[in-house]
Amino acid sequence: MSREKTDVLVIGAGPSGTVAASIVHQNGLKVQVVEKQKFPRFVIGESLLPRSMEHFEEAGFLDALSSQGFEKKFGAKFLRDGQECLFDFSKQYYDGWTWTWQIPRADFDKVMADEVEKMGVPIHYETGVVDVKFNGSDSITTVEDNAGNKREIEAKFIIDSSGYGRVLPRLLNLDETSDLSAKHSIFTHCKDTNRPEGIKGSQITFVVHRQDVWIWVIPFSNGITSLGVVGEPYFFEDFSGTPEERLRKIIEEDPHFNERFRDVEYLIEPREIKGYSIGTKKLYGDGFALTGNSAEFLDPVFSSGVCFATESGLTAAKLASQQIKGEAVDWEKQYAKYIMHGINVFRSYVKAWYDGSLQDIFFARNENPKLKRQICSVLAGYVWDETNPFVVKHERAIKALSDVIKIEEGISLSN
Repeated sequence: MSREKTDVLVIGAGPSGTVAASIVHQNGLKVQVVEKQKFPRFVIGESLLPRSMEHFEEAGFLDALSSQGFEKKFGAKFLRDGQECLFDFSKQYYDGWTWTWQIPRADFDKVMADEVEKMGVPIHYETGVVDVKFNGSDSITTVEDNAGNKREIEAKFIIDSSGYGRVLPRLLNLDETSDLSAKHSIFTHCKDTNRPEGIKGSQITFVVHRQDVWIWVIPFSNGITSLGVVGEPYFFEDFSGTPEERLRKIIEEDPHFNERFRDVEYLIEPREIKGYSIGTKKLYGDGFALTGNSAEFLDPVFSSGVCFATESGLTAAKLASQQIKGEAVDWEKQYAKYIMHGINVFRSYVKAWYDGSLQDIFFARNENPKLKRQICSVLAGYVWDETNPFVVKHERAIKALSDVIKIEEGISLSN
């Protein structure tokens, strides 16, 4: 079996892996990427957050991505029983990016992977990881291509950006049950022939179908829209038939979008994911770091997946490069605690969404512009801003504001 050497092996060529590979390359180190699938390939996670724009810029991808004509995302709209809540990224607390994109991931990920290859970083597609053996921080990874050919890659560090494949968590028994309740999702891409003109038709929208069930509508610039439903498993048991039949029945029930999406053509057969939230026992070890969904996946409701993928990929790549160059790295403080802080902020918002307290805030009759700007910054991905009370005191701040709104609106209704 042949063996080759590299400084860093990146597993996975999605946003986290390509950002990581670019940063390692910029640090003058050898890096290569192995990817189980062939690109382009379908994957969800199609709504980005402004925070990731900083990562794309630092990785050197921004110009190539900007030239693709992806749909720009300037905020997000939430609907419930005829009520509307709009978050405008230009009206946020943190002085960061005020827009991002809504993207078909097959095209988006391919652009970044191509840019990495243009830098001289090899990506080995249709190549999976069979085994990993560690000797301290050094490792020997056995990979196998689709033809059954195996080879070994000797590396000084591994960055696992394998996403739902969760290569190292699987091989090292690191998977851990999430503290979020198991959710179920059905989704597809459809031909959006009834899309309204202008911002009304192009804006990403989240519809509260029931308190613990919601619908996403993510329009792309190519006339296609990503359409999906997320909820507790019991909700889907009320609908019989194939995934397509169940998805169509749910959409037909919803007054916000039933006319727009009734009888539209589904371009891919609707797919299902069950119990998708998952955690890990640790984010790093001697000679490796987990990034993106390989580390932890929360919930798609606030589109945080790609943001955490690129944040963790960039951070892990910088620290791995420093370590290989002989610099001291505190992986617990500089990586695990840092990444988990951001994840835990969003975890509070996900929990508050499903228990209804965040929905109370979003759909309150009287808005507080200052508090809304602070929450908007969280939804833009700026969850490491220690000046924002809705970051620093995320659990208490949400509950306190929700309680105040309930009292105020209860008094108002009684008068």
